[in-house]
Amino acid sequence: MRSNLHPLLAAVALAAPGIAWAAEAPSEDIVVVTANRAEQPLSRIGQSISVIDHQEILMRQTATVADLLRTVPGVTLTRNGGIGSSTSVFIRGAESEQTVALIDGVKLNDPSSPGGGFNFGNLLLGNIARIEVLRGPQSVLWGSQAIGGVVNLITIPPSERLAINARGEYGYHDSAQLVGNVSGKAGSVSASAGAGYFRTDGISAFNADRGGRERDGYRNYGANANVNVALSKAVSVDLRGWYSNGRVGIDGFPAPAFTFADTREYGRTKELVGYGGLNAALFDGRFRNRLGFAYTNTRRSNFDPDLAFETFRGKGRNERLEYQGVVDLADQWQATFGAEREVSRFRTASYGVASDPARARIESIYGQIVATPFAGFTATGGVRYDHHSRFGGETTFGASGVWTPNSGATTLRASYSEGFKAPTLYQLKSEYGNETLRPERAKGWDAGITQRLLDGAIEAGATWFHRDSDDLINFVSCLQPVGICAGRPFGTYDNVAKARAQGAEVMLAIRPVDALRVQTSYTYLDAENRSKGSANFGKALNRRPAHSLTTLIDYRWPFGLETGATLTHVGSSFDDAANRRELEGYVLADLRASFPLTEGIELYGRIENLFDADYETIYRYGTPGRAGYVGVRLSY
Repeated sequence: MRSNLHPLLAAVALAAPGIAWAAEAPSEDIVVVTANRAEQPLSRIGQSISVIDHQEILMRQTATVADLLRTVPGVTLTRNGGIGSSTSVFIRGAESEQTVALIDGVKLNDPSSPGGGFNFGNLLLGNIARIEVLRGPQSVLWGSQAIGGVVNLITIPPSERLAINARGEYGYHDSAQLVGNVSGKAGSVSASAGAGYFRTDGISAFNADRGGRERDGYRNYGANANVNVALSKAVSVDLRGWYSNGRVGIDGFPAPAFTFADTREYGRTKELVGYGGLNAALFDGRFRNRLGFAYTNTRRSNFDPDLAFETFRGKGRNERLEYQGVVDLADQWQATFGAEREVSRFRTASYGVASDPARARIESIYGQIVATPFAGFTATGGVRYDHHSRFGGETTFGASGVWTPNSGATTLRASYSEGFKAPTLYQLKSEYGNETLRPERAKGWDAGITQRLLDGAIEAGATWFHRDSDDLINFVSCLQPVGICAGRPFGTYDNVAKARAQGAEVMLAIRPVDALRVQTSYTYLDAENRSKGSANFGKALNRRPAHSLTTLIDYRWPFGLETGATLTHVGSSFDDAANRRELEGYVLADLRASFPLTEGIELYGRIENLFDADYETIYRYGTPGRAGYVGVRLSY
């Protein structure tokens, strides 16, 4: 059912998301959109970017986006229990709230959460066709929060002919999933629409090894649609939408001991994303314009069946008006520029006590030039200015270069970039808020080399990265009601922290024959607190393991059977900022297999955590044990 791919594409971009480093892929056939907010071949990208293609998503059989991301270099995650529980993604040691999450280019970050980050727990693969992970500060093109990097999820696009895809699977703890998608084109209208359902009895969020007995189940249903209407050869309209509705059991701190334990509590999350845009290509397509409006609405609520009211309710909404232009100035010279106006709103309530609603506005302009002055070398430079209605202006800059002196056999690249994160509405306007907060700021750089040997059968690469972050916002206790603590008896937020993160990403891909591929990626991370005067100065940042290693092995048998394994090692880390409570390292082994019965029917199955490893990514929270799943895919 899958075509044989060129070894380089399979090893670097499609088959190995953990090592698909854009700057190290010389093929002009692979195109990414996240690095430059416009289509560019990987050979012209100087930043570190990983691509997870649709073929790889199918091959890996993973249910959640987070479990795919954990195999990307520089990416680690934590989860408050099983599938569906709160999930944080850390890129190169940055805080999880410093990651921009996108779906089809629209920001997903939740303005009602304290840190403004996105919870990856409700994000199932479903009808996701492609994932691009851009590492390092990226605020020039992506604005606030892009300090750690950007995760862009791209749904199944419309197809030229009618295409129907569906799959269903069943397994561990009564887990069941159904996903379907229909796409096609009729006249000037092309469309793709999909829906999915997932449910599981789950595991106890409170670790079973520590006494957790009650299973905290999860249920999610969602839908997405993508419609394009061609008004003429040069003008078209895009309409896109995405919806997710999840319910997950959670554990808490019940009376009388008020220590973490099993409870009957549960949480609901509803997420709605909408986009409408007008596209116009002028001057024979050399000047491409896009005017769009994006809308996101996130509603979260927690319930305790023993109480007569919600224990928490949060409402966050973003409205973004944006213009972007892309101009081909000359052969291999391109300019991208744009303007944005984003309005964020939030309101929360805890145990029936509501906060005042609040809003903030960011107006932005940006520009970037991509130039290839001579064959094999591409340079990129850009600048952005943001004006926030609360704290004023912020300017960020970025530049990168990539050079291959021998038609792609050797690739050298380097980049410098800046990022910032505006204070969230919760940090500014909640009962703990501080309206004098400044934005968090970061400056980072990376440099790397990749070498291909034996016509791409062997590929090795290494990248060193470094990032300094200042004015990080932390919650501080209030001992006296003076200064920023006036009217804040329980504490407030302040710009009190600094951090440094540096390390290396190393990869090796081997494909001795077309049927066999082996890829290994290793990340070393040194992330530490650099807040002088703090009791935690010099301590490792919590939940940032220093070592992580992923190996992927896949083999395609002559009679159609495909088998594979993923081995993941994550080193030890600390659960707390003071480095007093250690989280032990762990090793996970997953097996998978698939077999095509006909051209349109495929059976598949997998075993996750083969050796039933016991581990925690957050102190006292459980993780799934050995789990098996079987499923069937249908395509037309």
